[in-house]
Amino acid sequence: MLGGGAPIVVQSMTNTDTADIDSTTRQVLELAKAGSELVRITVNTPEAAAAVSHIRRRLDVLGCSVPLVGDFHYNGHRLLTTYPDCAQALAKYRINPGNVGRNREEDDPFTIMIQTAIRYDKPVRIGVNWGSLDQNLVVRMMDENARLSEPLDVKEVTRAALIASALESAQRAQNLGMQANRIVLSCKVSDVQDLIAVYRTLKLQCDYALHLGLTEAGMGSKGIVASTAALAVLLQEGIGDTIRISLTPEPGGDRTQEVLVGQEILQTMGLRAFAPMVTACPGCGRTTSSFFQELAQSIQRHLRTQMPLWREQYVGVENMTVAVMGCVVNGPGESKLANIGISLPGTGETPAAPVYIDGEKAMTLRGDHIAAEFTSIVDDYVARKYIRRP
Repeated sequence: MLGGGAPIVVQSMTNTDTADIDSTTRQVLELAKAGSELVRITVNTPEAAAAVSHIRRRLDVLGCSVPLVGDFHYNGHRLLTTYPDCAQALAKYRINPGNVGRNREEDDPFTIMIQTAIRYDKPVRIGVNWGSLDQNLVVRMMDENARLSEPLDVKEVTRAALIASALESAQRAQNLGMQANRIVLSCKVSDVQDLIAVYRTLKLQCDYALHLGLTEAGMGSKGIVASTAALAVLLQEGIGDTIRISLTPEPGGDRTQEVLVGQEILQTMGLRAFAPMVTACPGCGRTTSSFFQELAQSIQRHLRTQMPLWREQYVGVENMTVAVMGCVVNGPGESKLANIGISLPGTGETPAAPVYIDGEKAMTLRGDHIAAEFTSIVDDYVARKYIRRP
């Protein structure tokens, strides 16, 4: 469920050839395991459309129920009509009104796709992109703007065209019989300030569920920072029902990174909880040893690895916080604020590491096995603290 007070959903998209059933199934599984709650797949050829139902069946056999969203451009009306198994297997259709095309009313591609969605009881995302905006609409609005006594600048008109395309398309879908609560809108651009401005306006003009994300966030830290800057502003204002962090992966890189970034944006803002969070100090001249960094990394990796199992076994473990601190200055204080915390010795300090559990000092670790012992303490805490699921 999207909108209406439901939790904000994190989604991702495969970058495999959908016709390659093995690799697409494998990547969907990886994304779902990382926490993607919707996975979008490209459906652009007859071979891809024919593969969709096989991918769905394989996922079901493997116990993976993550919904699949079909990403359609140009020929989606033909593929959905020709391959009914594909139309049925998908949980949602993504339609771009800027490139779906428009013919006579009786064989209009947009109409056919909406009617297919209604026939199979599927919701749709009407996704308008800056780079594939309906040029007829842009020209019309530019002409109207030019006749104004005080014309707007080109960027403002383009923003308005994005919003108009989304809203007009959504109204067309409703006129064809699609219920408003089965429509998700997106108006995605690649610039942070443009995205904020567009969605603020869009939210004032409609009550549809909204999907957030930069169209092309970029690579590495730039993509993460840009996505966080844009989405944090909108999410803080209560705008957005589903998000995607469209990172460009390194060659051969891990596609799941965009899922983790999306989760961490929501969790650090206090909007949802997905996995225990680690608080760790940045290090300074008091922490010349790299041990606290290695332990923080090890614990974060352990929590992420264990979380799929813990989620099935325990209630609320995703809200746990763990502190790994590097010296006596902030170590005890931060450790007391976490569910479990360890304050490692800084340069020149006594080689002892006090451990705090629920705000109280519980023990002190020493020696060469602090990392393994602390990990065991975390596991024991989870087993004791959180209620087992029936």
